[in-house]
Amino acid sequence: MRAVEQSLVIDRLVEEEQVPSRMGELSEEEYDYKRPRRGSIRQALVLSIEPYQIVVDIRAKRDGIVPDTDLERLKEEEISAIEVGDEIPVYILKPEDDDGNVVVSVNMALVHQDWLKAEELLENGEVYEGEISKCNKGGLIAPFGRISGFIPASQLVNMPRRLPHEKKMDKLSEFVGETLPLKVIEVQRQRRRLIFSERAAQREWREQQKQQLMGELYEGEVREGTVSSLCNFGAFVDLGGADGLVHISELAWHRVKHPREVLSVGDKVDVYILRLDYERGRIGLSIKRLQPDPWTLVDEKYQVGQLVQGTITNVVAFGAFARLEPGVEGLIHISELAEGKTSHPSSVVKKGDELTLRVISVNARRRRIGLSLRQAPPPEEPAEVEEELEPGLAPDDQVIPEEMQETAEETVVPEEEAEGLAEVGEDLEPELAPDNQVIPEEMQETAEEVVVPEEEVVETGEEDPQVETDEETPQES
Repeated sequence: MRAVEQSLVIDRLVEEEQVPSRMGELSEEEYDYKRPRRGSIRQALVLSIEPYQIVVDIRAKRDGIVPDTDLERLKEEEISAIEVGDEIPVYILKPEDDDGNVVVSVNMALVHQDWLKAEELLENGEVYEGEISKCNKGGLIAPFGRISGFIPASQLVNMPRRLPHEKKMDKLSEFVGETLPLKVIEVQRQRRRLIFSERAAQREWREQQKQQLMGELYEGEVREGTVSSLCNFGAFVDLGGADGLVHISELAWHRVKHPREVLSVGDKVDVYILRLDYERGRIGLSIKRLQPDPWTLVDEKYQVGQLVQGTITNVVAFGAFARLEPGVEGLIHISELAEGKTSHPSSVVKKGDELTLRVISVNARRRRIGLSLRQAPPPEEPAEVEEELEPGLAPDDQVIPEEMQETAEETVVPEEEAEGLAEVGEDLEPELAPDNQVIPEEMQETAEEVVVPEEEVVETGEEDPQVETDEETPQES
């Protein structure tokens, strides 16, 4: 009897120890249990698939029901992929309906996941490839999972600005169906706002390409590129995913006011890799380094004292620059512009003047040539061109040929030419012709028979020395 009593006591003690343990397990489950709240996302276990609903276990006091209205929003392949025993995300629509069930949505859970992906892309800056589905007056629409993102027209790369409405809509419609690289620039889930940018994606892509390309390039290399844009300080050349800058001073050996003078957008050019800045991610290029440097021949072509032709290209306070050939310019210091003191070079020369200059110094190593206008000879006045005379007439300072002597004996000087003939004879020695030329003996005989009209003597007020000489000369006949 005593043994039986002991066993009963032991069994009772065991039961008393187990009861508190079970109560602790229940309290722990109750502590972990969270009442379903609208908008929360839960992982649910598929219990059954019925024609008009799917029953899932959401780890609540009641099962969750996916209604047929939600199943209609799913694609057939998405529904057929769900099987009993799968875990799927669900969105709590109603914590409790009229029947006490929890109404959940698979479609809303998938939408929630898309918003999470969009926020992730915004944080890490990754590029998304999106296909354009439609357009509106403000831009383009691109699907992103079960939601749609908007690309403003201002964020498109190949979209001209300030187009009329009709042309703008025509241009936007051309993007429909295309796949564009896009980058998320704004996410507001509550306002259902998802904004993409093609420009930002292109910058991101090009930055990645630049880093990759800079790892392949080396200074001194020659690459082919395409001129992508022009600006006041130079030209940008696309080297295949990354742009390099050709500074305006590296476009040509001669002076260039604007890159458009030598390049156009779209031109294919060979460029010289001038420098690589890995820290700032910049590529310096040059075009003129691939062309012959005109200064290498300056020592051979120009010597001190040489006269050269130059065109004034710029006038500054200390002098003027003159271009001797493309790429070679010299300086005319203000002290070499003119004799005496010059207030400003613009008072002597102006831009565009073509002058004869004298080389006074040459330093090809420093790319300097000193020029002087003061030491150059003054420009010659153009010589007058003498008109050809008829056979019977000779110019005033030319000797009459022998074959014209007979004609000259019979020539009668018109009255209107008498004055000019008198002027020719003034202040001449009896036996000298103009310009100290001696009159041939044959012409002296002819001159004896030349009759000078009386009107000439009256008008000049002097007797013709040639006539006096002829009168004193004895006639031989």
